[in-house]
Amino acid sequence: MVIGDRYVLDELPLGQGGMSAVYGGHDTHLDRRVAVKFLRFPGGHDQELERRFVREARILARLEHAGAPVLYDFGTHDQRLFQIMQFIEGVTVADLVSEHGPLPVPWAAAIGAQACAVLSAAHALSICHRDLKPTNLMLCPDGGAKVLDFGLAMLREADVAQFTRVGQILGTPAYMSPEQIQRGVAGPRSDLYALGCVLHEMLTGRQLFAGPTEYSVFDKQVNERPPRIPGVPADLDRLIGALLEKDPDNRPPDASALYESLLPFAVDLPMLPGFLTPPAVPSPGRMYARVIGRVLP
Repeated sequence: MVIGDRYVLDELPLGQGGMSAVYGGHDTHLDRRVAVKFLRFPGGHDQELERRFVREARILARLEHAGAPVLYDFGTHDQRLFQIMQFIEGVTVADLVSEHGPLPVPWAAAIGAQACAVLSAAHALSICHRDLKPTNLMLCPDGGAKVLDFGLAMLREADVAQFTRVGQILGTPAYMSPEQIQRGVAGPRSDLYALGCVLHEMLTGRQLFAGPTEYSVFDKQVNERPPRIPGVPADLDRLIGALLEKDPDNRPPDASALYESLLPFAVDLPMLPGFLTPPAVPSPGRMYARVIGRVLP
């Protein structure tokens, strides 16, 4: 299939969720690989889903950061909205943990710190992600982490009333903060709570709160204290415990502060064979980051 007179789509989707499907594709005008995200209507045409999809495109257009995908184009094909985005090589953190098991502390901290850098940029624009989870974090071969899928992101609290139906809770139960569940309200510290759930999962190899139904998971998120993480530095365990505080006021103040707290643990990162470009192979991404890291240390 060809859309926009220039984008040739692969036959099978790379993945699909509740509101979208993502295909690999080729931009024939610029001769490059792209990712094509189509809006899906599982239950028939839905104007609210259209508004969210348009809003996600506008958010990606504003959020210029190396840790977020670049939006190239946006349009309509056969009355279906689409986004043309940077094609990102890598593996999701969900697949990484599934294949590797618990990650070494330095890698969990490094991925978490990179996610903080993206969240810091987003929060500075009054953008809250609202759906941070292992499937929305990707590890690239150069060791860079990308934050994906801003489909549930909001620009301000007013968006909650505009984009949330009565009785509808938006997000993924296993990574939702208590305030999202109880009041339908999400702020920057809600994203930090979700990142705490992801960090806990990266270090243990299993989901923090699970249950047979969404409601059982909701109950645990609101009422159950997270277990300690064996085998990690005590300071890191306390930090993740602070991220998972039920009261957002008791969590770290912002993504920048959390970044600084995670950075001391992201040292001497071991190789992850099969996931990363070997050290013997030149990595332009690492070369660039190494120089940037020397600016005003």
